[in-house]
Amino acid sequence: MKKSSLLSNISSYLHALYQRYLQTTERSLNRAHEAASLIKAMEDEYFNGEQIPAQHALYGSSVMNYLHSELNKFLKTVRMSLTEFNFSRSWFSNFNQKTLKLARNNGLSIVNNTLDIQSKTYADAVLDKLTFIDQVVGKYTDIKEYSVDVPPQVTNIERIATDNIPQKSPPPKLTKRSESKAEETSVLPRSILRTLNRLKIELDPKSEEDVVQKFRYSQRRTFVSIKLVLLLVIVPFLTFQLSKHLIVSPIVERVRSTSASEIFLNYEMEEKALEQMQKYEEKLKFEQLLTGTEFSPPFLEEKIKAKVGDIAKMYRHESTDAIENVFADLCALAAFIWLLITSKREIAILKDFIDQVVYGLSDSAKAFIIILFTDIFVGFHSPHGWEVILSGVSRHLGLPENHSFIFLFIATFPVILDTIFKYWIFRYLNRISPSAVATYRNMNE
Repeated sequence: MKKSSLLSNISSYLHALYQRYLQTTERSLNRAHEAASLIKAMEDEYFNGEQIPAQHALYGSSVMNYLHSELNKFLKTVRMSLTEFNFSRSWFSNFNQKTLKLARNNGLSIVNNTLDIQSKTYADAVLDKLTFIDQVVGKYTDIKEYSVDVPPQVTNIERIATDNIPQKSPPPKLTKRSESKAEETSVLPRSILRTLNRLKIELDPKSEEDVVQKFRYSQRRTFVSIKLVLLLVIVPFLTFQLSKHLIVSPIVERVRSTSASEIFLNYEMEEKALEQMQKYEEKLKFEQLLTGTEFSPPFLEEKIKAKVGDIAKMYRHESTDAIENVFADLCALAAFIWLLITSKREIAILKDFIDQVVYGLSDSAKAFIIILFTDIFVGFHSPHGWEVILSGVSRHLGLPENHSFIFLFIATFPVILDTIFKYWIFRYLNRISPSAVATYRNMNE
C-alpha cells in the first residue's frame, strides 16, 4: 500500500510539473501569436494583406506614423515572447527528460504514455503557431525598425524658417583637401545665394505643406521630450516614496523592533547625542544659578534620564530612516535605469530637442549659461556647495561624514569637471559657434 501510494504521489507530482511547464511555454507562445495576429489584421485592413510599407499614397504621415508605432510595438512583443518561449523550453527540456526517465525506471507506464501523447499534441500546436508567426513577422526581419519620430527631409522652406537661428553644423566629412576648398569658395556671396534660394522657395506651391510637416514634427518632438523629462523626475521620486512607506518601512521597523538593534549607526551620531546631553546638563545648572534654587540630585537625575530617553528615541528613528533610505534609493535607481533602457528612442528625441534649444540660443546666452554652470560647479565658491551636498548625502544614507574623503573629493572632482568643460569648449563649441566662444572669453575676462 505504501509503495502504491508513493507511486501515485510521484505520478501526480510529475503530471503537475509537466502541466506547469506547458503553461509557462504556452503563455509566451500565445502572446507572440496574438501580436502576430494583430499585425496580420493591420495588413488585411489597411494594405490588402500586403506588407506594411514605409510610405503609402492613400495615407498621410500621421496615419503612417501611428501604424508604424503599432507595428513596432507588436514586433517587440513577438521578439520578447519568443525569447521567453525559447528560454523556458531550454530550461525545462532537461528536467522533462529526467522526469520521463524517472517515470520509466519506476514502471509508471500510464504516466509515460500520457506525457508522450501530450507532448505530441503540444508539438503540433506549437509548430502551427510558430509557422504563422514566421509567415507574418518574417517580412520585417530584414527591415530596420520604423522610426515614428524621424524628422522630415530638410527642405528649402525649412532653411528659410531657420535662417536666422544658429544651427548645429554637421561633422566635417573626410574628403580630399581640394574638394573641401572647392566647397568653401563660391563665385557669388552666400547672402545673394540665400536670397535667390528664398525667392525660389516662396514661389514653390509645396512650401506650405513643408512648413506644416516641419511644425508637426517639432510639436511631437517637444511633447515627447517634456514627457520623458517629467517621467525621469516623477517616476523615481514616486518609486522612492511608495517603496519606502509601503514596503521598506514596515519591514525595517519590524526587524529593528524585534531585535536588539543599535541606536547609533555611526560614531558621529553618538558624539552628537553626548553633546546634546552635556548641553542639557549645562542648561539645568544655568537655570539653577540664575533662579537661585538648588535642584536635588534625584530631581536632576530624573530630568537627565528623561532627556537621554528622548535623545535615544530620536536617534533610533534617524537610524531607521537612514536604513529605509538605502533600500528606497535602490528601488528608485532601478526604476530610473528601467526608464532609460525602455526609452531609447525617446532619449534620442530628447537629445535632438536639447541640441536645437541650446544651439538655437544667442551667443551671449550661451556664454552666460556656460559661466553660470562653471562658477557653480567648478568656481571659487564651489567647494562649499560640494561640502554641503556630500554632507547631506552622508546623513541621508546614515554614513559618517568622512572629512578626509570630502576634502579629497573637492580637491579632485571639480578640477576634472573644469578640464572637461574646457575641452568641450575647445573641441566642439569652438568649431560649432566660434562667436559664442569669443563672447564667453570677453565675459569671463
